[in-house]
Amino acid sequence: MNQYDVAVIGSGPGGYVAAIRCAQLGMKTAIIEKYATLGGTCLNVGCIPSKALLDSSHHYEDAVKHFEEHGIDIPGEVKVNIEQMIARKQGVVDQTTKGVQFLMDKNKIDVYQGLGSFKDATHINIDSEGGKTETIEAKHTIIATGSKPSTLPFIKLDKERIITSTEALELKEIPKHMIVIGGGVIGLELGQVYKRLGAEVSVVEFMDRIIPGMDGGLSKELMKSLKKQKMKFHLSHKVKSVERKGDEVIVKADDKKGQEVTFTGDYCLVSVGRRPYTDGLNTEAAGVKLDDRGRVEVNEHLQTNVSNIYAIGDVVRGAMLAHKAEEEGTLVAEYLAGQKPHINYNLIPGVVYTWPEVAAVGQTEEQLKEAGVDYKVGQFPMRALGRARASMDIDGFVKILADKATDEVLGVHMIGARCADLITEGVTAMEFRASAEDMARMSHAHPTYAEAVKEAALAATENRPIHI
Repeated sequence: MNQYDVAVIGSGPGGYVAAIRCAQLGMKTAIIEKYATLGGTCLNVGCIPSKALLDSSHHYEDAVKHFEEHGIDIPGEVKVNIEQMIARKQGVVDQTTKGVQFLMDKNKIDVYQGLGSFKDATHINIDSEGGKTETIEAKHTIIATGSKPSTLPFIKLDKERIITSTEALELKEIPKHMIVIGGGVIGLELGQVYKRLGAEVSVVEFMDRIIPGMDGGLSKELMKSLKKQKMKFHLSHKVKSVERKGDEVIVKADDKKGQEVTFTGDYCLVSVGRRPYTDGLNTEAAGVKLDDRGRVEVNEHLQTNVSNIYAIGDVVRGAMLAHKAEEEGTLVAEYLAGQKPHINYNLIPGVVYTWPEVAAVGQTEEQLKEAGVDYKVGQFPMRALGRARASMDIDGFVKILADKATDEVLGVHMIGARCADLITEGVTAMEFRASAEDMARMSHAHPTYAEAVKEAALAATENRPIHI
């Protein structure tokens, strides 16, 4: 029987990062993956493939709508080759997952392919597809089994017309009308992909705004921008039935007045969040406790009630984000090595990769109001930037929230071009407990989108932005 200092169950961003960090710190490490390729949801059917399709569809939309204005004439009709688009996406996925395999080899991490399940607290059974079962012994185990798409109790997913994000990444045709249930990150990103390619897209959301977990100002601005792109929104609608008839999907919902509304399309994307995935893990055999939402219960060190077993990422409390899982994987590895790592969960950024991109870190205005914090706001529109006008990406703004008494930055919220990258400036500033004035006094290259951060900080400091 092979013995290890650490066994990691699950090879997504949390799992493979945990394994690498454990190996770097001198621990003999194994990683167990149920599927044929490493990388988990993020690399195979999540972050990476969805961004590939977002980029491809963005290029197409630019060619159809904006190239002429830039002085680029394309003879003939610009057409979508959906087969090639999906193939390119898969190529990106394959290259990325092979990169993870390379990192496992480089760090001398043993990779086991099969379903990992606890035999007891220190032994893990690995069932391969061929029916073979192998058992390994691990001094410590890290559960990193991630999450799966959620659905609603009355919805029967057929994975053909009534689909999740996984199937939406593999469609063989462009929908005529895609009904998206859920106005969160995943639904909006994939909805925009198919809207750009020519589908009619209707978003049906239970709450009274899209991206409900983010700052209200971002929700309003993003919906305004997506409406200009002809996406349709039906807020405060409670879906009560989804039925397929042939190639048609009928969705019935009650609006905010309680009146029934019917939507008919050829595809329905169910995007109502994700659930922690522990199926087949046999946590009972190890004595590991789950909470009432199916998450693995952990303490501040991400340690379960069984002292040698830890859990990270989507399978534990907190935001279901790949980069949060990575930080947690690093934390557990370093804690096992006797170090004193720390994660500030308030400073884990959130991003929506639509265009315009949406990104945020820290507290929202709603949260600050609820907590009774006396704060000030500095906001600056993207359209006032020379760089934004040059690229024709004028939608959006940067908003900085700062403590009224101390000027410490409490939250940074932005929507616009390249905000997914730009938010790191806010994270960095807040990690060092910067004031709005600190951010305002930093030199920002001109012309860049980042100048909006400086201007918003100026607005928060002394209400003295330069360019508006």
